[in-house]
Amino acid sequence: MRRALPDLGPRGEGYVAIQAVLFVAIALAGLLGPAWSGPVRVATDTLGGVLIVGGGVLALRGVLDLGDSLTVVPRPRDRSTLVQRGAYALVRHPIYGGLVLAAVGWGLATASPLAIAAGLVLGVFFDLKSRREEGWLEERYADYPAYRSRTRRLIPWLY
Repeated sequence: MRRALPDLGPRGEGYVAIQAVLFVAIALAGLLGPAWSGPVRVATDTLGGVLIVGGGVLALRGVLDLGDSLTVVPRPRDRSTLVQRGAYALVRHPIYGGLVLAAVGWGLATASPLAIAAGLVLGVFFDLKSRREEGWLEERYADYPAYRSRTRRLIPWLY
């Protein structure tokens, strides 16, 4: 029997509080100083920059595509619509996926193993948060199961 994830508040406010703590931890971890240098650092700076920009574009596109349906909490607004275009044609949660890519990119660009690890923890957290959110989305939109079956969860073409 599959256990439901907790609501953490009527609209999922607890999830927002947890992600805020994770964002601060990721930012601070990246400021602790580089753990490596030399040619490896050049490569991780480049890859990190690509992930930061790509993740930022994905997240921003998700925000813009949601329009009036955008909310900071995971429970959908009463007057929202199911968005399946733009970034949402690639993944069901582009804002979350974009933030994970940018967080891992930050860890690579700052040469911080702790920030990379925290970015991966953010990915696990957003996976769990998205699963709770999808329960609410399925309750709200009859066509959500079909959308879910044809669209990746967080990272375009990967997951």
